[in-house]
Amino acid sequence: MSDTTETLPAPEAPAITFSDLGLSDNVLRGVADAGYDRPTGIQAQAIPVILSGRDVIGSSQTGSGKTAAFALPILSRLAEPGRIRCLILEPVRELAAQVEEQFKKYGGHTGLRSLLVHGGVGYGAQRDGLQKGVDILIATPGRLLDHMQQGTIKLDHVEILVLDEVDRMLDMGFMPDVRRIVSRCPENRQTLFFSATIPAEIASLAGWALRDPFKIEIGRPRTAATTVSHYFYPVNRLQREDLFLALLKETEFKSVMVFTRTKADADKLAARVKREAENYKIAVMHSDIAQKDRSLALAGFRNGEFDVIIATDLAARGLDVSGVSHVINYSVPENPEDYVHRIGRTGRAEREGDAFTILSADELINAEAVERFINQKVPRRRLENFDYLYTTLLDDSSAAQSHLRANLGRGRGGKSRRR
Repeated sequence: MSDTTETLPAPEAPAITFSDLGLSDNVLRGVADAGYDRPTGIQAQAIPVILSGRDVIGSSQTGSGKTAAFALPILSRLAEPGRIRCLILEPVRELAAQVEEQFKKYGGHTGLRSLLVHGGVGYGAQRDGLQKGVDILIATPGRLLDHMQQGTIKLDHVEILVLDEVDRMLDMGFMPDVRRIVSRCPENRQTLFFSATIPAEIASLAGWALRDPFKIEIGRPRTAATTVSHYFYPVNRLQREDLFLALLKETEFKSVMVFTRTKADADKLAARVKREAENYKIAVMHSDIAQKDRSLALAGFRNGEFDVIIATDLAARGLDVSGVSHVINYSVPENPEDYVHRIGRTGRAEREGDAFTILSADELINAEAVERFINQKVPRRRLENFDYLYTTLLDDSSAAQSHLRANLGRGRGGKSRRR
């Protein structure tokens, strides 16, 4: 009789639910009302640590549930209404508004009061809200400093400080303002710090503002989503606008987000589309547009009133917009990580999406930086029936590629290749 040993598979660990994480009963009721029962990766890791009172440095991809990862434990920790005990800094108004929506959604049974403070609107409603009493303040840096200078906001009792999208705040030049605000908060506080990247300037801020932080990193976006098919469309620089319009007309889409590098490009493209393609419903979104109109543009795009939104990187990160079938980059982003964030606006929630990036010769270095960052070659495509002007971007020959690289290396511009 042979001696055999049968190995049985280990039983699977039970899936974690929100009730396993130590949240208060009132917050769990809010989570149940929202229809959620299982936390995402960053929520499962961050919530118990934040509840313990420890400082946190966290990063995760857009759509991973980062806001709830700090909103739920904050609502649980504050417990009873009082005064301003939590401050959340956001780089742009739209992100601040989304965070306030999350706090209201999950905190409906807590009695805690939140207030949104940002520029682009009058001070009256904000002052009224402050007089009524606020527990959680969600603010952009500029307007918060205005209130602090006017004496309408004091941060003396802040127990929890959240610095969200810190790399965006760095890009937008807010670091001096952020440091001024942090210095006005009590030293004995909990600080939660969220940033997609940690360059030297941000590492310095983190070292100054945080104490022995717990670090959480969930799926840093160094790769394009597998649900997105993305392509470079090479073109002579003089034809960039013409190719954009042709792409828009030739593409069967449900909704399109168009990203431009500048506000002037966004306005120029919107004017041309409205002039030459009247069947499209166009919205524009950038920092020079009044806040009321920006809010209407985003809401209209979400509900289908607009099928094309043309925006600067204001809309690239963090904004909760679902159902986007296509993304068009009017130019290659200078920051490779912005490419991942931009094209990540489509292909969400396991849906498929397409992203097109218009590429001219002077952007070849940026395009190759994108390819190194995501560790893959982005296929080049031509649009059928488009009357291209010549550019070596459309030339496969190795001689043309070498000539282009030599010219770019000497800073003389030149033309690019097509793989």
